[in-house]
Amino acid sequence: MRTRHKAVRMTLLGAAPLALTALTAVPAEAHGSMTDPVSRVSACFAEGPEHPRSAACKAMVAAGGTQPLYDWNEVNIGDAAGRHRQIIPDGKLCSAGRAKYKGLDLPRADWPGSKLAPGKHTFRYRATAPHRGTFELYLTKDGYDPKKPLKWSDLEAKPFAKVTNPTLKDGSYVFDGTVPKRSGRHLVYSVWQRSDSPEAFYTCSDVDFGGKGKAATAAQAAAPAASAPSDRQITEEAAKSTVDHGGHGGDGPGDSGHGAGGNGGNGHAEKSHGENGRAGSDGKAGAGDVGAGNEPRSAVKAANAPAAQGGRLAETGGDDRTAMLAVAGAGVLAVGSATLFLAVRRRSARNHA
Repeated sequence: MRTRHKAVRMTLLGAAPLALTALTAVPAEAHGSMTDPVSRVSACFAEGPEHPRSAACKAMVAAGGTQPLYDWNEVNIGDAAGRHRQIIPDGKLCSAGRAKYKGLDLPRADWPGSKLAPGKHTFRYRATAPHRGTFELYLTKDGYDPKKPLKWSDLEAKPFAKVTNPTLKDGSYVFDGTVPKRSGRHLVYSVWQRSDSPEAFYTCSDVDFGGKGKAATAAQAAAPAASAPSDRQITEEAAKSTVDHGGHGGDGPGDSGHGAGGNGGNGHAEKSHGENGRAGSDGKAGAGDVGAGNEPRSAVKAANAPAAQGGRLAETGGDDRTAMLAVAGAGVLAVGSATLFLAVRRRSARNHA
């Protein structure tokens, strides 16, 4: 009898560390965008989704509404699995072939840009939800014309910078690369392919090397300097995002941005955010906080859940609710284990009395 009681006590004692482990075993998920050089979507988000300042960002909102800017960290394809050139068509590289982000593909020379010089450069990629994977950066070739739709053939065949699992510092991945010689207006295209999931993220960063170059036009000269969103803005605007980190969001190329994704989509519905009559994600006048098809925000959130996406994405993610549930569950386990342990001790004491 004494041996059995000892075994029970040892089992219950082992449950407590497991409960504490559950407190920190909240899975991570991946979302983010390039901030040095600043990506198009990051620059327009920083200007303010409802009232962007630059002509290019205003045109982006006119093409696709404000919601793509609130979801600035989600230009992705859930099942890319390295097939970037095969599944993203020419002319749609910046949107990753997603209709929701079609405004990013507008061919124009006045997108907000970042100064860039040949040689060594430290790149920064803001990770609102970090994860393991590989970054590849491609630069446009000599002769690139920003007034024409971006094609794969406009990019160098090989990345000029490539890194796997770079250092995460102050919320951003930081890594170095050597920038090739260029002059005038160009574009840096980034691909972040996760190593634990087929999901991949994409960004277009407009850069200016100075000098004349083919793309040195009046529109380019008038292009404003790009700024990255601040930590404060990211925090304050997070509530307006429809990105469900727990389900890893993301429709396939050619999705409509509404309900079930087309051409390999994951059923990732989006909120139109057509407040005060401003254009929603379908380009039509909005009427309050509704999603495509006039779904309430709660319905949109439900559509972003993992179950609504067909389970095609690696469900390794979690949001604030996941963390709360993990903490609550661990607490119940710990309290229950302690209570049962005390009860066994009291019963053992009575048996030996």
